[in-house]
Amino acid sequence: MRTLAIETLSVRSLRNLERVDVAFGPGFNVLCGDNGQGKTNLLEAIYAVSTSKSFRTHKAGELIAHGQSLASVRASVVESGLIREQSLGIQAGGRRRLMLEGKRPPTSAAYAVQTPAVVFHPGEVALSMGGGGERRRLLDRISLYLVPGSSSDLDRYSRALRERQRALEVRGATGRDIPEWEELMVRHGLAIIEVRTVAALRLAAGAKDAFARVAEPLGRLGVEYAPGSPLEAQAFRDALLASRTKDARRGSASVGPHKDDLLLLLNDRPVRGCASQGQHRAIVLSLKSAEVEVIALARGVRPLLLLDDVSSELDRSRTRALFAYLQQHDGQVFLSTTRPELIDLSGSEGTPRRDFSVCAGVVRALNEGFSGT
Repeated sequence: MRTLAIETLSVRSLRNLERVDVAFGPGFNVLCGDNGQGKTNLLEAIYAVSTSKSFRTHKAGELIAHGQSLASVRASVVESGLIREQSLGIQAGGRRRLMLEGKRPPTSAAYAVQTPAVVFHPGEVALSMGGGGERRRLLDRISLYLVPGSSSDLDRYSRALRERQRALEVRGATGRDIPEWEELMVRHGLAIIEVRTVAALRLAAGAKDAFARVAEPLGRLGVEYAPGSPLEAQAFRDALLASRTKDARRGSASVGPHKDDLLLLLNDRPVRGCASQGQHRAIVLSLKSAEVEVIALARGVRPLLLLDDVSSELDRSRTRALFAYLQQHDGQVFLSTTRPELIDLSGSEGTPRRDFSVCAGVVRALNEGFSGT
């Protein structure tokens, strides 16, 4: 497995980070400070320059500091001894400019897979407790690494979905162009289902194993892919045809991979109806650790791991399990916390740790790297 780490990071006008230049360590990087000082913003900058997106909002323009017209993040990334530069610029209105080694990448997906990053933050509980959208996005993130062109199928399916709906609402169920849009939905939809099936199988295996390690007394986790459409082309076409009138009336398509879900079961029962808060958090922790492992095997490097004050979201036993997992993670880790003394990495004596204070958007190194606490 190749090594991967962000060596230096420069942030300009991103949320409250007006001007930040920081050098990170290859192991554990602990970001400490009071709430509202910019710890999550720094993690967001790391994730954004790695993946081209935020983990907090779908609107890139929201990252720009108040009163500014653009924001930028630049990173020097070391992968198995080789250094590359990559950067993200965000203009007013949310337009993004990506650069990889001084050149624009062919697609944002091609940029995103260069420096894989997995984030675990309090909002991730939606993976277990929320609707299917977050779980579909999880499958699609993994799919990027399994089949590099999968994002193009998703883009084309989404366009066909929108155009079919527009045609239904304007011209009715007998619109002449509707069969063409439906054919594109079928073609690209089945391609999406195919890669999501593989992603779900790999994620399920890892999540079940992780849950057995961190939450065995809580029960047995089940993870199953549930496609939102028939798996055979003609049956898919027939379902779209039969639902035209209903879809025109309800304002959205009732069949297709936009309705896919990842079913989560606890002792063969849906978790949304039976799991406690602690069980939900253990399930999310298991899904995120599985995401790390699936991407690592597909990409050949350990993803960057970002944890935003997750110890406050976990009970004592789950926190111990998390730190035990981190001590086995052979990669770069960023943790934010209001209480750095609780970050127990004493079992990782050989892995360097660097601590940073974050106060009013100013980041300051507290040490040059030491092991333990």
